[in-house]
Amino acid sequence: MIEFVTDPQNWAALFTLTVLEIVLGIDNLVFLAIVSNRLPKHQQHRARRVGLSMALILRIGLLLMLTWIAALTTPLVTVAGFEMSWRDLVLGLGGLYLLYKGVMEIHETVEGAGTHAPKPPASFAAVITQIMILDLVFSLDSIITAVGMTNNRPVMVAAIVIAIIVMMSAAGAVSGFINKHPTVKMLALAFLILVGTALIADAAHFHIPREYLYFAIAFSIGVEALNLWMRHRAERRDLTKTIGI
Repeated sequence: MIEFVTDPQNWAALFTLTVLEIVLGIDNLVFLAIVSNRLPKHQQHRARRVGLSMALILRIGLLLMLTWIAALTTPLVTVAGFEMSWRDLVLGLGGLYLLYKGVMEIHETVEGAGTHAPKPPASFAAVITQIMILDLVFSLDSIITAVGMTNNRPVMVAAIVIAIIVMMSAAGAVSGFINKHPTVKMLALAFLILVGTALIADAAHFHIPREYLYFAIAFSIGVEALNLWMRHRAERRDLTKTIGI
């Protein structure tokens, strides 16, 4: 135990893996924010807590089954030279679900904006079920990435716990910000569609480097931040003119 604490390699691996887990958890956090916003206000915080707690349990559980995880990458069936594993199947179905969910949410946001009968809030059980389905997909992707970086299980567990705690502390702010700004919500939904496409490509053995995805997302967020800042300045100028008059 003392050697583990005093070994600088363990601390370097913990820092690197924690940052990676937080970055990989962004898509999980965005999905959680969008889905939980469908609930009544008093249930949203609880849904986010339950969703992230389930993600923590799933990821630690998967870590304890590394032999099973390794078997998931073993070819399950071969069709026309294409070898499909359980991992490919899970990522592909998860990607399709993200595409479906993102497109349906965008359609409802755009087409439902002018209707006089808003859709009733979703049930708590339905939201938790959706969160758990995507938790499995994101957790599997996260654990496979972690295993590829280090074989030290205590480091992996510590990194996952720290990342989930950070996500829990940020979940409310992210959810509120997305819900407050419709353009940010559309950007977040487009992000989910992009991640879904990447998961399907991964399942088809066409790996899209995550760096490309996150660069595109960071650039889009930067542009949207400038738009929000400009709108805020314009609103302040209008308010100043009104008060001055």
